[in-house]
Amino acid sequence: MYQSPIADWHQEHHARLVEFAGWDMPVQYSTIVEEHHRVRSAAGLFDVSHMGRLTFTGPDSGKFLDFMLTCSVESMRCGQVRYSLMCREDGGILDDVLVYRTANEWQLVVNASNRLRIIEWLDRFRSEYIVSIEDRTFATAMFALQGPRSPDVLEVCFPKLPEQLKRYSCCEVSSAQFGEVFVSRTGYTGEDGFEFVASADSAEALWTAILLADKNVGVVPAGLGSRNTLRLEAGMPLYGSELNEDTDPLTAGLGFAVKLDGGDFVGRDRLQQIDRSSITRKRVGLILEGRRIVRDHCPIQLDSVEVGSTTSGTFSPTLDKSIAMAMLETSALVGSQPVSVILRNTPVVARVVPLPFYSRS
Repeated sequence: MYQSPIADWHQEHHARLVEFAGWDMPVQYSTIVEEHHRVRSAAGLFDVSHMGRLTFTGPDSGKFLDFMLTCSVESMRCGQVRYSLMCREDGGILDDVLVYRTANEWQLVVNASNRLRIIEWLDRFRSEYIVSIEDRTFATAMFALQGPRSPDVLEVCFPKLPEQLKRYSCCEVSSAQFGEVFVSRTGYTGEDGFEFVASADSAEALWTAILLADKNVGVVPAGLGSRNTLRLEAGMPLYGSELNEDTDPLTAGLGFAVKLDGGDFVGRDRLQQIDRSSITRKRVGLILEGRRIVRDHCPIQLDSVEVGSTTSGTFSPTLDKSIAMAMLETSALVGSQPVSVILRNTPVVARVVPLPFYSRS
């Protein structure tokens, strides 16, 4: 099983470790709810070293990624980050990714469970391009600082960087203490936040420095458990739940990341066909009566007829309500009638709501 470069730190600080996509990763340190609230109110630090980190060099790097991804890549400015999808020819989603443009290379962060097959998929198409791909996942560590106070913390570690680094941008920072650190400003929680990629050798020093940077903020280590409840409240899809090879980006509500009127890319013809036709399913939010937690693939009924299924669910610590995301037939969205989620053969009333469930105003 793979381990993070700071696996020893996690064990020494009594993290509960679980297997995730072949990695031994912390799911929680205290409680999921406590870590969740801390991210919403101040800041939490996540070890996301399991995410795949690929770099692309060579004169055709931008052109190659422009063909492989649904977003417009070649139009990106140096220091820009974009969310995108990688699709099959039939429009099915292979992964959702972040693509970064720097002065000397392009970078791609992919989901841990998809890293190897994405590399294989890229290899299928790159023979016609002058591009080299390097997998830096095991040579580096990746951390995510999330929460409304995260700019205060970053200011201590890297002065003046928060005001220079806008949302969905990135830069490289040289540090005598940590070496070269790649910093971006995106996030997966619905809060402001920053990501750090550093060499595996300097990972623990950087992790510790971020945690101790601002005692007034009190950054806490947070595990993958709260990362999931936070992203669900923020209405952000998860590959393997909301996204998969049987779902296309338009049905998943991710049309903003698809350049249908731009250049060619893998899956474009099929997505244009879907766009011209009527989309029959839609990703929606559900708020359930009571406190029972929804699991994946629970049937959803309207007037005793099945009209969809849940994709993921949790009990929202912020809203104090049971919430879920689901794929529903668009015919079931006419009007405002409630639906029934079938939990262990018991129907539970739910109302359809727009996503996200939570956003910071």
